[in-house]
Amino acid sequence: MIGGGPAGYTAAIRAGQLGFKTAIVEKRGTLGGTCLNVGCIPSKALLHATELFDEASHGFAKFGIKAEGVSVDLDAMMAHKSKVVGELTKGIEFLMKKNKVTYIVGAARFAGPDTIDVALNGGGTRTIKAARTMIATGSDVSSLPGITIDEKTVVSSTGALSLAKVPAKLIVIGGGVIGLELGSVWRRLGAEVTVVEFLDRITPAMDGEISKNFQRILGKQGFEFMLSHKVTGVKPTKKGATVTVVPVAGGDEKVLEADIVLVAVGRRPYTDGLNLAAAGVATTERGFIPVDAHYATNVPHIYAVGDVIGGLMLAHKAEEEGVAAVEIMAGQHGHVNYDAIPGVIYTMPEIANVGRTEEELKKAGIAYKIGKFPFTANARAKANGQTEGFVKVIADAATDRILGAHIIGADAGNMIAEVVTAIEFGGAAEDLARTSHAHPTEMEAIREAALGVNGAIRQM
Repeated sequence: MIGGGPAGYTAAIRAGQLGFKTAIVEKRGTLGGTCLNVGCIPSKALLHATELFDEASHGFAKFGIKAEGVSVDLDAMMAHKSKVVGELTKGIEFLMKKNKVTYIVGAARFAGPDTIDVALNGGGTRTIKAARTMIATGSDVSSLPGITIDEKTVVSSTGALSLAKVPAKLIVIGGGVIGLELGSVWRRLGAEVTVVEFLDRITPAMDGEISKNFQRILGKQGFEFMLSHKVTGVKPTKKGATVTVVPVAGGDEKVLEADIVLVAVGRRPYTDGLNLAAAGVATTERGFIPVDAHYATNVPHIYAVGDVIGGLMLAHKAEEEGVAAVEIMAGQHGHVNYDAIPGVIYTMPEIANVGRTEEELKKAGIAYKIGKFPFTANARAKANGQTEGFVKVIADAATDRILGAHIIGADAGNMIAEVVTAIEFGGAAEDLARTSHAHPTEMEAIREAALGVNGAIRQM
């Protein structure tokens, strides 16, 4: 396994369980990849901590709780983040030992189709002969032409997780998941946040109705948005940086000032230094590694999974592919149902989705029906004071089979799992509607939305 992120370490564990003699090569010095070290996990630690701060500062009063003098110790908050990351990376190392996986700390480079040279972090080189190799090197941050990320003033998601102080003004380039999550962290701590997005809406891959409501809610939280604007330049200054933008449709340029600029315009496949040419592994023009249905590259005994092959750049999608590929190697029937891969944005409220959007179904000419239920009508959401958002279930008009679900609400990331399970088993909206849900819970909103698909909604 080349790469110790979610795809690589999960595949290594499964390979060990299936009896393969397995080694995993990772140059970072800690396992877990971008997700654990500088992505999913540290960002969630900061998101949760800042949600608590925001609630203590502005939300306690409605529950009859008085809190005065609430303040932030940013160093302690960052220490908590680092502690979480450290404990989890050590946990993965333990799992490698438990499953008899050899962990090699260094940078891998192909010397031939079945030979890998590892430049060890501790010095020297180790050569590995492999009957099968899995490339799971993930992705790296993308930038824009002419913009230099220094991780001090102009930062990527990595730098935005470790700012030394709260910026007075933060400009986020890109209205996608990463920019909005990290923008939320610093907005709650007091930064003025402006999001510059090339397209005419944020989160463009999301269901349009959800996206529209999401932007409205973030606006209420203090976000400013410049949609349909193109960034033409970012220049560091003595006090921070300036960002030059122009309308996509044409017009006068504007110069925005910021203390910190976060570049969050997506990610690119990371194959730097692998010397894929020596192995004969082909890549696309954008640098992704094409694979077949069994995750094999054009070199049959070399496989690739995760971000490096494209598709949804999600840790859990990568994990599923890693396990499926190893099981296929073992002669089993590994499989990934890409229609049942959930996506979550961990803002407050959260956004979660699985399956198809209305826009995708319309484009494909598939007839569908919708059921929706707002959290304003959900008893538990009212009791918790978390009534923003709704659940939307989309089903096939003819068969009632669930085609997609979209949730905007306080616990959407957990709630979506029920619909994912239903889709995995080929379930219909009626299956969710006829399933008993504990009362009072937010999960009842899923049942009510499913009932609404067929006009049987009860609690409105």
